[in-house]
Amino acid sequence: MRDNDRGVCIVTQPQRTQGKDHAHDLADIVAEITSVAVLTANLPSDTTLRDEHNVVEYSSSGTGEHVLVEAVRFLLNQLRLCRAIYRRDETTVLFFGTTSYVLPVLFSRLIGKAVVVLPRGDVPLSLRLRWEESLPDPLPRVLAGLVSLLERVNYRLADAVVTYTPAMAEQLGLGRYREKLHTNGARFVDTEQFDVRVPFDEREQVVGFIGRLDVEKRVPELAAAARQLPDDIRFVFVGDGDYREMLERELAEEIECGKVEVVGWVDREEVPEQLNRMRLQVVPSHPTEGLPTAILEGMACGTPAYATPVSGVPDVVREGETGFLIDGVEESELTADITSILERDDLDQISRNGRALVLDEYSFEAAVKRYRTILTEID
Repeated sequence: MRDNDRGVCIVTQPQRTQGKDHAHDLADIVAEITSVAVLTANLPSDTTLRDEHNVVEYSSSGTGEHVLVEAVRFLLNQLRLCRAIYRRDETTVLFFGTTSYVLPVLFSRLIGKAVVVLPRGDVPLSLRLRWEESLPDPLPRVLAGLVSLLERVNYRLADAVVTYTPAMAEQLGLGRYREKLHTNGARFVDTEQFDVRVPFDEREQVVGFIGRLDVEKRVPELAAAARQLPDDIRFVFVGDGDYREMLERELAEEIECGKVEVVGWVDREEVPEQLNRMRLQVVPSHPTEGLPTAILEGMACGTPAYATPVSGVPDVVREGETGFLIDGVEESELTADITSILERDDLDQISRNGRALVLDEYSFEAAVKRYRTILTEID
């Protein structure tokens, strides 16, 4: 596509985390194929995105903590995006995660730009779970329904819809857009940074979770399971979020005796070290994420995942081959399964299988090849 370089403009929502995020990874991929600009908001001060890519920050405000503030900023950001898109020369606009931004999608189509919509997961469900913690029934469900309606409008308006894997497309109900659906847009893993540093057979009986400690990750269920695990198994929580204080309070006794460890937030550079401590990574997510990066990063480090079969997970975590699928999230089931998995004789082979899958299908080079094909077909 470099010979006819018409460019891609990536539109992302305001960041919630510091460091290099998924939008940055996507920009790295697209930059290998064509020129790229990133339209985003509220960038943290420590981001390297500005140094590595052409960035237009259309707002310095976050999404807000109150639903009314969120709604107002949601509308204002769409208007600002329309203005920013109008000023860009790129002929393709890729809406990454901003799947409910109807105004800029419609505006992009009206001014003759190709529109690609790439969902990061089930946004309406993610918002509903968060709103249910602060809003009375049935308001969270009604609001989430409105967001879902906006998404469906955008999928219909788009020239192309891209998902991480086929299973993700199926769960999001995108089969009706088959003629413009691309189901191989999975992200990549830096297989040099995320590598096997501690041989699997030398690792202790450590099980862990890496990610945001929030309602989407079923942290209370994990805490209950960690409490019930045998004494020779240590559970490590790596990350920060709303549930960290709850963990430290309710698992105080287990933390004191060393059975549970709450590491807290770590920089991305430290994540491979944490993954290399573990013999198993537990990921009991709601179907809000398309494909948790932590699973791919863990497999690259030779750490099998025990994960809920939601969204794109079953395409990567293949039962008994590259990892294990969670049947139920009750503490008794989680505890029994974790104990049983750690007793398997073939766990080291499953570790090697996971690493091989990531090298073959989810390396940076593989991602560039996939997106080159996608963008060429759209162009």
